Amino acid sequence: MAHPARFDDDDPLLVRVRDIALGLPGADEKVSHGRPTFFTKKVFAIFGGVVKGDHGSDALRQALVFLPEADERPALLEDPRVSVPGYEGTYGWLALDLRGDVDWGEVAELVESSYRATAPARLITELDARTA
Repeated sequence: MAHPARFDDDDPLLVRVRDIALGLPGADEKVSHGRPTFFTKKVFAIFGGVVKGDHGSDALRQALVFLPEADERPALLEDPRVSVPGYEGTYGWLALDLRGDVDWGEVAELVESSYRATAPARLITELDARTA
């Protein structure tokens, strides 16, 4: 059974996340489990998440789900906008609520960090060449 879409394609928050994610080398998008998912060989960002035990909750509907650097995870968890999403949270992923004032520079840094943790080495080299 296919998952219903849990996003609005013209959501301005999604549009900004999409621009950031798809600006990275080799990045692509697919809808997985009803959410926009950004990947190369592996997933590096998801728009929207679920609260463990409450799949009907909209609490993380407009959140960035990302894989933080291990040493940054504790500090990120002290931020009230950050929570552990259902499913991905078991593997170290976090969710940043995008409702309210958003620092898009911070979002871009989190997306890039997650990308660097999951993308093939040749794509990381390409990204580094862009910023050199």
